Amino acid sequence: MTNSKTVRLRVMQGETIAFGPGKAALLLAIERTGSISGAAREMEMSYRRAWLLVEEMNRCFTKPLVQTATGGAKGGGASITEVAREVISCYQRMQKKADAAVEKDMQYLRSLIVDADKD
Repeated sequence: MTNSKTVRLRVMQGETIAFGPGKAALLLAIERTGSISGAAREMEMSYRRAWLLVEEMNRCFTKPLVQTATGGAKGGGASITEVAREVISCYQRMQKKADAAVEKDMQYLRSLIVDADKD
């Protein structure tokens, strides 16, 4: 059995997921590729889905997490803001703390779960 994250944190704003593992991954992909479309391709997600997630994050936070530039001679693009970097860093710290807090209980539960890799 793989030892992946034990908990998947989500930061809620009412009924909306303001931030979670998927949105963190999307921001990091935007930073790597310099565009929402590039990030969507990298993550094998539709551009529309990526754009909706970016809009949702930008609505949920007091300052935008992603800035976009419209196309022109050089084409458009997107970048993450300093606030986004702070949010990612904070989220990663929270994730580590949550994993550590439940580690023993997760080991116990994993011992009771059937290993799908065994035949």
